[in-house]
Amino acid sequence: MFTDEAEFHVKAGKGGDGMVSFRREKYVPFGGPDGGDGGVGGSVILKVKTSLRTLSHVRSKRIFKAEPGNDGGKQNKTGRDGNNCIIKVPLGTIIKDKETGEILGDLSHEDDEIIVARGGRGGKGNTHFMSATNQAPKYAQLGKAGEESDLYLELKLIADIGLVGFPNAGKSTLLSRLSNAHPKIGNYPFTTLYPNLGVAYAGDYDSFIIADIPGIIEGAHNGLGLGIRFLKHIERTKGLLFMIDIFEEEPFKQFELLINELKNYNIKMLEKPHYIALNKIDLFANEDRKEKLNNFFVKYKSSTLYNPDYYNISLISAATGEGLDELKKMLYDLIKSDLKEINKLSLT
Repeated sequence: MFTDEAEFHVKAGKGGDGMVSFRREKYVPFGGPDGGDGGVGGSVILKVKTSLRTLSHVRSKRIFKAEPGNDGGKQNKTGRDGNNCIIKVPLGTIIKDKETGEILGDLSHEDDEIIVARGGRGGKGNTHFMSATNQAPKYAQLGKAGEESDLYLELKLIADIGLVGFPNAGKSTLLSRLSNAHPKIGNYPFTTLYPNLGVAYAGDYDSFIIADIPGIIEGAHNGLGLGIRFLKHIERTKGLLFMIDIFEEEPFKQFELLINELKNYNIKMLEKPHYIALNKIDLFANEDRKEKLNNFFVKYKSSTLYNPDYYNISLISAATGEGLDELKKMLYDLIKSDLKEINKLSLT
């Protein structure tokens, strides 16, 4: 099950207590202090695991605890430190304080990790408190309590290209054609109920990641349909590919509605370069295809949405594979370009 949100409590381990102990030696008051220090409590750490794609494995657990440190021992022996509690999360996980909403961390790189609750310091043994006036201290420090807090985790998938379109536009079919993904495909609304990621290969060594976002409908930014739940997953993409069903009436109207939903959700979305794929051309003869493309382009160029730096229109058939090689090359060239430093866009 795909889960992109999770809440839980984290509690670091308490530090071990210092020891009150005395050596047994003749002519030394009380044998002399030899109480050891307590060990440091374990911390709670969130760490990226690139093979994970969901937060479902942590959503069912309400509390994560690290081990406490062991108490100090005799003969100045320090107690063992508590083991850390390491929570593996997907790439793209944002950690927030549940109460304040403050962003504590954004794990957007493969080796990222963050300590969300630090273990308590171990207490000092009575050896540390010996002085000229107190040769036999009978007290030691207690270990400090570990940090604890309530966290809210939000996953924003990291992909190079985000597929945007209405239900049944052909996004899942396209993803299965361009990549190694095998999404569920069917002829009914909301076939895709959660985002799918696929790796598209360009040549022998190069590749890029495509995210198929569940179908958007008008009013999605207000929670209609699958709502804004999945719009966040295209915030981090370098570019967008709008899938338009050319077989439907008024294809350009579809594009306008999709742009409007993105704009109302996060206006910075429109800063991303976008390509447009007019799908299902296999249902038309060549002359009809040209007419459809020409009508779409005329309306697009005369609209306020037109930006010559940020568009390209392709005629494709996700079902038959027509035009997909050219589209893949176009998308690959896009993510490798430095077009207005698109790879530096940050929408978090």
